[in-house]
Amino acid sequence: MPIYRGKQLDGMRQACGMARDILLETAARCQPGVTTGEVDAFAADLMRQKECKSAFLGYRQKNGGPAFPGNVCISVNDEIVHGIGGPRTIQPGDIIKLDVGIIKGGWVGDNALTVPVGDVGLEVEGLLRATEEALHIAIDFARDGVMLGDLCASVDRHVRAGGYTVVREFVGHGVGRKLHEPPQVPNYRPETNRPRLRAGMILAIEPMVNLGAAGIKLLDDDWTVVTADGSFSSHFEHSVLITKGDPEILTWRERSMSTAAAE
Repeated sequence: MPIYRGKQLDGMRQACGMARDILLETAARCQPGVTTGEVDAFAADLMRQKECKSAFLGYRQKNGGPAFPGNVCISVNDEIVHGIGGPRTIQPGDIIKLDVGIIKGGWVGDNALTVPVGDVGLEVEGLLRATEEALHIAIDFARDGVMLGDLCASVDRHVRAGGYTVVREFVGHGVGRKLHEPPQVPNYRPETNRPRLRAGMILAIEPMVNLGAAGIKLLDDDWTVVTADGSFSSHFEHSVLITKGDPEILTWRERSMSTAAAE
C-alpha cells in the first residue's frame, strides 16, 4: 500500500486543494433552472483554467464497460454515485451529489459533497447531516496505528443510529498517483480489520448513505447507480493524509454545507 512522504505530499496537497476549489465553485452553480450538463461544462472550464484535467473523464470500468463520459459525477436525488451530466434541469428540493476528481502534476485530488437546492425538508436535511457527520467521525479514526476496520465500522454505526443505511457495493479507497489505490475503505466493518493504518497513507473516505433501504440498481448507461427503492441518497468525501499526529484533510473545506441550502 502506497506510503507518501516529503515532496510527494506537496504534490498531493496542491492537487487536493485544487480539487476542493473546483468542487466548491461548481457546487455554487447547482441552482434551479441549470442543467446538470451545464454544471459539468462549468467544471470542465474551471479545470482548463487551472491547468489540470479530470480524473473521471474517460475512466473505464474493470468489466470493460463504456468509458465515463463526464468531467465530474453529478448524481441527483435517488442517484447515489456516478451520475452523468446531461439535459436534466435542477429543481428546487433536489439534492445534488457532486464528485470532483482531478489530476495535477501526476497527482490525484478527490472529494465530494451533497448540495441541497432550496428547501429539501427536515427528513432529507437529517440524511445529509448524518452523512457529513459520519465522514468526520471516520476521519478522526484516520490515525497512525489504528485498524482500518475500526474506521470503516464507525460510519455504519453512526448512520444506523439515525435510521439510515450505508451503500455496501461502492467504497472509498486509497488515492495518490492513481485515482483508486489500495486499500479499499468500505463504510461498514469488513471481514478483516487489517491493514493497520500508517503515517503517509492517503485515504479517500466517502460515506454513501441512503434514506431508505441499502439496495441499489445500475441504470442502462452502465454508470449511474440509484437506490432500488427510489429513496434519496447522500454522499460526502474527503482525501485524508494519515500522519504521526492528527489527520490532515487534504481537501479541507468548511463544514455545515450539508444544511446550507443553495440560494
